Amino acid sequence: MSLPRFLDIEYCQTDDVLFPTAIAWSLGDGQMKAVVIAPDESWLPDDGDPGDTDIRYLMEQGVPLIELVRELHEDLPDQTVYVDSLDPDEILVDLIFSAVGHEAPFEIAPIGDLITGLDIESLEDRRHQLMIEEGLEPQLPENGVYALLLLAREEGYLDED
Repeated sequence: MSLPRFLDIEYCQTDDVLFPTAIAWSLGDGQMKAVVIAPDESWLPDDGDPGDTDIRYLMEQGVPLIELVRELHEDLPDQTVYVDSLDPDEILVDLIFSAVGHEAPFEIAPIGDLITGLDIESLEDRRHQLMIEEGLEPQLPENGVYALLLLAREEGYLDED
């Protein structure tokens, strides 16, 4: 049986720019992948001020967009991928794929579409509580995905192995 897929994206946002800086996603077997994203030149602010974001680090350590898009195409084709709905996830996914002239091979849906027994505030409260209980740093996308996996497990969507 294939498990639900989850995705979380960290991003830079200033008055002038919005672009993804890191992404994590889960696979059908529950494993996760996470990468830092090398930004497209068109995403960078004209004045060179990306706020708190270390552009040099992203350029040196980040995965090129074409490689990221290829991997997402391999891992998430024709899938519904659930997100926490707190971030502009659809916009960020569109930025990643449009930068290389592709469309996302998956559909994004809020976690509330999967876990229908709790309202969105209760889901977010429980996800936040799980992050605290597990000692997870919320700014790391792999921790966001892990918290969504834990939440789905609690709600009976994952086997207790």
